[in-house]
Amino acid sequence: EKNELQKIGEDKIKKGHYAVITMAGGQGTRLGHSGPKGTYALETINGKKYIFEIIVDTLKQANAKYGVSIPWYIMTSRENNKETIEFLEQNNYFGYNKENVKFFVQGELPLIDIKGKIILDKNGKIKEAADGNGGIYEAFAREGLIKELKNNKIDWIFVSGIDNILSNFVDPVLLGLTIKEENVIASKSVVKTNPKEKVGVFCKMNGKPKVIEYIDLPEEMAEERDENNELVYGNVNIGTYLYNRSVFEDLADAKLPYHAAFKKSGYLDLNGEFIEPEEPNVYKFEAFIFDAFPRYNEMTILRVKRQDEFAPIKNRTGNDSPETAIKLYNEKYK
Repeated sequence: EKNELQKIGEDKIKKGHYAVITMAGGQGTRLGHSGPKGTYALETINGKKYIFEIIVDTLKQANAKYGVSIPWYIMTSRENNKETIEFLEQNNYFGYNKENVKFFVQGELPLIDIKGKIILDKNGKIKEAADGNGGIYEAFAREGLIKELKNNKIDWIFVSGIDNILSNFVDPVLLGLTIKEENVIASKSVVKTNPKEKVGVFCKMNGKPKVIEYIDLPEEMAEERDENNELVYGNVNIGTYLYNRSVFEDLADAKLPYHAAFKKSGYLDLNGEFIEPEEPNVYKFEAFIFDAFPRYNEMTILRVKRQDEFAPIKNRTGNDSPETAIKLYNEKYK
């Protein structure tokens, strides 16, 4: 069955019907790095590698294998767009064909203080912040890129974040399975290590596919097991998604719900002084990419091995840090 699915997927990729989007709007602040996250360097078994370079390595391998040149779209933010483009220019796109790389900037939303008022930045302008990865659909359409996909006969788009250095984003088996199941959305999962692991999981809610975050999953449900003694809610969302182009067309002007996060942000006070608060003082609003899933009846989920495809870099030390990600990367490339 795997061979059959692989052939279906490979046929699509070889015909040039496949593109990749990397969501790279974040800064490396939590890692103690002052630039965009993709410009963070790691000391690996293959020498010093920037995160962007690791992504290019994977794309180049796929291009060589399938005899194509996969279009690569990079979603940046207003904060890091210029720096990201300059970095890739300076490094000659790590040998990737520049003609096949396009950038688009995610949207922004105003920050609101605890009284519900907007705040001002150092220049006296309304202070805004990136609108979350759920802004991808609108941002992609706004740049006219859906039309470009259509013109280039690209039917499938794989989306993943910048921080998973083992993301396998050219996967013919996932593509073949999605096509065979006649779905328009797919994702990958890994097995939850224990009921208390702080991750979102896939489920069905009111008969529709959904990702439910760990803070919203009641303890008794998190502990629930099936007849094989596996966790019922044990398929972890690792942030990698496959879409048919029709989904991007459908969601081009869709309004997803906003989630509020209480954050710290400097602001201009009534006396014109810029204040750096010590405690959280504003609400930042974000849309989540997976909040679009309940609009569809079904989606394909392919479970993969954590050690093969999931090495996130989110924290400076401890779990999901450069140290743990490099260890996984090195094990794979040995």
